[in-house]
Amino acid sequence: MSAPGPGQALFAFVRYWSRRPPVGDGEPAEHGRLVLAAEAVHALTLRGAAATVNAVAQEIGIDQSGASRLVKAAALAGYLAIGASEADGRQRQATLTSAGRTLLDQAHDWQERVFDRLTEGWSERRRREFQQAMTDLIERSGAPHA
Repeated sequence: MSAPGPGQALFAFVRYWSRRPPVGDGEPAEHGRLVLAAEAVHALTLRGAAATVNAVAQEIGIDQSGASRLVKAAALAGYLAIGASEADGRQRQATLTSAGRTLLDQAHDWQERVFDRLTEGWSERRRREFQQAMTDLIERSGAPHA
């Protein structure tokens, strides 16, 4: 049996990290779900897309009813505001609140600390090249990202 190829390594990487909730050390999984909702709304907004429930569902790869519950929970927690869509008043659209922006800032700081810990001992050049390789893969895949 031969060693796994780069494609297998890529998908092992994706499987491993997709099973890890985006939460800080010791924080409950619900907090990670709220961060996920805020990240999705933020990413959609950066791309100039309306953050409707359907768009959030597509952004994070879940069904519409799950996205609806997720958006509602984030709004109840004060991280998102829900209002009528500017493009279509019949649709509801989410936007980040100031608390949501703070939540994202804290999550992004935590993500940077995790990356620093995982790449401890790497040269700055290797870290930049790895970051660029991940960015290139995302762009080539056509996957939405922040």
